[in-house]
Amino acid sequence: MAGIYQSITELVGRTPLLQLNGYDKAHGLEADIIGKLEYFNPNQSVKDRIALAMIEDAEQSGKLKPGYTVVETTSGNTGIGLAAIAAAKGYPFRVYIQDQVSEERFKVIKAFGGKTIKLSEEPTIAKTLQETNGDFVAAIKSLKENVLDKEEGVVFVDQCSNPANPNVHKRTTGPEIWEDTDGKVDILVACVGTGGTISGTGAFLKSKNPDVKVVGVQPGPNSLPSEEKPEPDEEITGVHPFDGVPDNIIPATLDRNIYDEVIRVEAVEAYQAARDVAKHDGILIGTSSGAALFAATELAKRPENKGKKIVAVFPDTGLRYLSTNLFAE
Repeated sequence: MAGIYQSITELVGRTPLLQLNGYDKAHGLEADIIGKLEYFNPNQSVKDRIALAMIEDAEQSGKLKPGYTVVETTSGNTGIGLAAIAAAKGYPFRVYIQDQVSEERFKVIKAFGGKTIKLSEEPTIAKTLQETNGDFVAAIKSLKENVLDKEEGVVFVDQCSNPANPNVHKRTTGPEIWEDTDGKVDILVACVGTGGTISGTGAFLKSKNPDVKVVGVQPGPNSLPSEEKPEPDEEITGVHPFDGVPDNIIPATLDRNIYDEVIRVEAVEAYQAARDVAKHDGILIGTSSGAALFAATELAKRPENKGKKIVAVFPDTGLRYLSTNLFAE
């Protein structure tokens, strides 16, 4: 018996690894795909890790004081994690969130007492996105300089530049994978949003064994907005392009020297992988998890990877996507 925990902050991390035997067999794979089930965190996503780390780092540095408001911009899961941790610690929380994320995310943040503002509803962000052709990094910078820096009693944690983001993965996620596989991990697969997961986890694993291959996942061209199609039919929520794009839109939290390969995944491929693993192994994973699984599947098909252990980080639960088309076949 573990005893009685005193706060959800004590429940973050130590998520399990699951070998996807049913999925591997159904696809005739000769490598082992192992999912790191981050939805076992108290608020069902990997972002609980950085939410706790960024808030505690701000407390320890003296930036975050009682009564101050925690502020962030996010596609959803970081907002949920921050809203929950802020509630548990007694801080108000405000988030600027992408318009198109699933309705569940808005509702969950509000349930924790957080205030949600759609990006299109904040004039500074909307104007910058229009002027920069959708440059999210520029929009965040503009929000900080023109709005948040002029406000008293707020702490903008900024996951895209906060070193607490990759550091917590180097301190927790990487060691967990290493210990739970007894050091027998050959390939790490992770989607890239802010870059914290792949950077911190990859850095730790490579420090233990330089031969561990780190593979980053980004959306394929058909799953990204373009001039011809400003709004794709489907998108991989929270996953962003990082290879072959301008430097100024790449988060500072991404270590571009850590990954050995980049795999592009279309939303339709991510959706199908998520549906397949639900039917064969009984787990519900989200769109970014489906993208990581599809990439891991492509790696498992390669002859040189026969018999290897491929750990794919599954960032969140499929329960966050029931209002989307993810499981609507």
